[in-house]
Amino acid sequence: MNIVLLSGGSGKRLWPLSNDVRSKQFIRIFKTENGEYESMLQRMYRGIRKVDADANVTIATSLSQASAIHNQLGEAVDLSIEPCRRDTFPAIAIACSFLHDVKGVGDDEPVVVCPVDPYVDDDYFRALADLSAMAEKGDYNLNLMGIEPTYPSEKYGYIIPKEAADVSEVLEFKEKPDVATATGYIKKGALWNGGVFAFKLGYVLNKAHELIDFKDYEDFFARYEDSNKISFDYAVVEKESSIGVMKYSGIWKDLGTWNTLTEAMHENVIGNGVLNDKCENVHVLNDLDVPVLCMGLKDVVVSASPEGILVSDKEQSSYIKPFVDEFDQQIMFAEKSWGSYRVIDVGNESLTVKVTLHAGNKMNYHAHERRSEAWNIISGRGKVIIDGAMREVKPGDTVSIAVGQKHMVEAIDELQIIEVQFGTDIDVHDKVKYTL
Repeated sequence: MNIVLLSGGSGKRLWPLSNDVRSKQFIRIFKTENGEYESMLQRMYRGIRKVDADANVTIATSLSQASAIHNQLGEAVDLSIEPCRRDTFPAIAIACSFLHDVKGVGDDEPVVVCPVDPYVDDDYFRALADLSAMAEKGDYNLNLMGIEPTYPSEKYGYIIPKEAADVSEVLEFKEKPDVATATGYIKKGALWNGGVFAFKLGYVLNKAHELIDFKDYEDFFARYEDSNKISFDYAVVEKESSIGVMKYSGIWKDLGTWNTLTEAMHENVIGNGVLNDKCENVHVLNDLDVPVLCMGLKDVVVSASPEGILVSDKEQSSYIKPFVDEFDQQIMFAEKSWGSYRVIDVGNESLTVKVTLHAGNKMNYHAHERRSEAWNIISGRGKVIIDGAMREVKPGDTVSIAVGQKHMVEAIDELQIIEVQFGTDIDVHDKVKYTL
């Protein structure tokens, strides 16, 4: 299979565990058989590999998410980077151009496109393979997966099939309705539109060349900012007459709010938390190194991280976004391709960060124009290079880096550093990269 996973979004509805660089698909909440936790991204990727170990998986994403994806899936995973936000059609089009020009996928090969973040089981991944086969067969130009509804939802659009069969031509599409209208649609055999579709690669590439002026992938990438903002639905779906839909009746949940997310959790507490025996339907997700104690609560979610603390009735948690929009806060935690960092303290002219580098990983060789840094090695071993001079470091060692000095660190084994940044204008963008 050729699969494009759409990974976008920002961290508003699952605050405080998510933020502008840590979207919901990166939160590790699902316990695996070995007792570790994995994210929606990791769960989706693992499910695809389980059904098709040789699947050609490409993740369409923004540059801000690239480090987190590499952190969770490794450096070998293919990314189609969207240089800037231009809605779903340009994002899918450049991913198709990447498949064709970089990965060598042929025009007649089927491509499946789906979101990275639904909660699904193994049946879903087998259905993706069936949808790919449906696209390869070529009865329709565009092939959709329609989710059999479990209730009359106002959150999803609906696909109305011509026939009550597992595979049917699409009669029409309906926008997000009210509950009464949705109930009527379901009685007619309507399916949720979960944003899962398949096509032959050349089909979308032809559409892309009709709407966007580019020669090949490199040209497309360089001129991406000039692309018109247009959705895939408007650019392709609404103008296509040959569309088929395949019914999917298995587990499928959109975990877009705390309420729906906790429904998919296998345990009530993740992290350091305690519930007394009077608590009912309470979930705790604690990213901090302090205990959270809940007593006598009902239908409540408690989430704590360096970004903040949420204590909410589960139903009310769906309305979190406008409140979080008002917060003006620095990113306190992020996963990078080499490891992660967590902000410990923010001062007027200083920032203290705990940095963790995974064994064998290293930062880019870089310098800062407006800040100096002091590193205290607290565990592990590594190699530090400052202005071309290398030294090995171990627990207890300190490293001083002046403004403008080029520097990098490489972890021999897992390396933890307390980094204190000094300056009157400390900014994550104050970074100049160099070749070592």
